[in-house]
Amino acid sequence: MTLSYSDKVLRNLFLGFIRLHILYHASREPVYGLSLMEELERHGYRMSPGTLYPILHQMESNGFLSSEKSVIGGKIRKYYWITEEGNLALLQSYEKIKELSDELNE
Repeated sequence: MTLSYSDKVLRNLFLGFIRLHILYHASREPVYGLSLMEELERHGYRMSPGTLYPILHQMESNGFLSSEKSVIGGKIRKYYWITEEGNLALLQSYEKIKELSDELNE
């Protein structure tokens, strides 16, 4: 299936929203892939592991998240939490979101 131009633009915008959701939830408590997929689906974002995990790895390599593996019920689970740099980015995002929201409501 080939995405149309408008589908690609929307997908790109939504990926930004998804990253903000990840930062927000990782700022509240350590999160892991499946829990994030369920939370994102609650917000209307249906994601496969093949989409989510590269985003998490990229956010970690960019310094926004840290991770640690833990054994839960005999399975290895990788937990992510926000870094200081990620928290700063999240706080700056709040300002930008408010600014945009104010403009949209003019």
